[in-house]
Amino acid sequence: MNKNSNLQSYPRQQSYLKMLIAACFGTFLEWYDFLTFGALAVTFGPLFFPSNDPSSSLLASLATFGVGMIVRPIGAAFFGSMGDRIGRKPVFMITISIMGIATLLVGVLPTYAQIGILAPILLVSLRILQGFSAGGEIGGGAIFLAEHAGEKNRGFKTSFLQLMGPFGILASTLQITLLQGWLSTEEFQAWGWRIPFFVSFLLLLLALYFRRTLEETPAFETLKKENIKTEGQLINNFKNSEIRKKMLLLFFCLSGGGAVLFFCSQVYLPIFLKTTVKLSTELVDQLSVFSTIFLVLTIIFAGWLSDRIGRKPVVTIGLILGAALILPAFWLMQKIGLHAPITRVDILSISSTMLGLSFILGLLGGPQAAMLAELFPAKSRNSAATFPHNLAAGWIGGTLPFVVAWINHMQENNLSGLCYPAIFLLISAILSYCFLPETKR
Repeated sequence: MNKNSNLQSYPRQQSYLKMLIAACFGTFLEWYDFLTFGALAVTFGPLFFPSNDPSSSLLASLATFGVGMIVRPIGAAFFGSMGDRIGRKPVFMITISIMGIATLLVGVLPTYAQIGILAPILLVSLRILQGFSAGGEIGGGAIFLAEHAGEKNRGFKTSFLQLMGPFGILASTLQITLLQGWLSTEEFQAWGWRIPFFVSFLLLLLALYFRRTLEETPAFETLKKENIKTEGQLINNFKNSEIRKKMLLLFFCLSGGGAVLFFCSQVYLPIFLKTTVKLSTELVDQLSVFSTIFLVLTIIFAGWLSDRIGRKPVVTIGLILGAALILPAFWLMQKIGLHAPITRVDILSISSTMLGLSFILGLLGGPQAAMLAELFPAKSRNSAATFPHNLAAGWIGGTLPFVVAWINHMQENNLSGLCYPAIFLLISAILSYCFLPETKR
């Protein structure tokens, strides 16, 4: 292990458990807020972007979701450098507060029918604020836990942070499903969609309560004691050829590949099933819950496996499987949707395909948090890891649903756009196999 990595400290199990709960709760809220917006993309279309063409409304709603992802690297650059300069804990408190307030404001936002063009402008502005704060949180949480985890079983111990994405999806999906079951379509469209954003504010208060008990990481405390200056580390990272190379590999192999698989299987897939395969919203949400639960188990397994055989083999296998199977999976589901009525066998085939995609995603998610920290030295770790991680998630993953839908719309083919993520995963798999270093030890 790099002597400058400062990951070798091993706190008491009770102490790490405390850190894990506090960090995970806040990251869960970030994902819950962020993904509730994605889950309501179909609902937001007619409310904030009314059009005679339903496809245009959906594209506008997906574009708004993508805007929040695009600004994530800006937040990562800002908060990542701040985390290297003033510490990991203060940044945690700032980012979660911004996200919670922005999400609450979305819940009270008037619609297009009430205030006209100002409604989508405000919605996009709040989405940008969400993305800005998420850039500092997502990635930074992995650094925080890895620096507290010590060396032994780091992949397994930090994999629990990666569960917050699936849990965020699960919570937002379950909540929306229950609301749609309790309320009529008219009631949900009129005011029911606002409830998840109000719930978010209550979660914010709990997250702030837990996070105030967090301790600064041993790695950053060591930097302070040794008086190692960390100002301007993001710029220095690009000047260092070794760090720059690892940032590039992180962008393509781990973060970019993971983002593509995440948004294909967890964000775009439910939209595809509702709009192209023509499954009912209730059925899609139920299937999404089961696949998300399976994803949770896969992530823990992959984190454990990376402690046994290494991070690189697990990540590379996930990328290869994703490149090979993403197009056939969507083709199969579209083929099922072409004949009606949908039978139980068809539903079983669709659910099995969703589980397969979740398994592939889990292979990248399990080792991710550990590798983010292990790739870089402590003084530049927060900025070096969070910037490419959020750049990939924002510019590659966040825009993916819109780009795929746009290519499909232009080509008048519901599968054409999926060539883009398939090619990206193929490139990532080749780079991972040839150049990605093993970071386990």
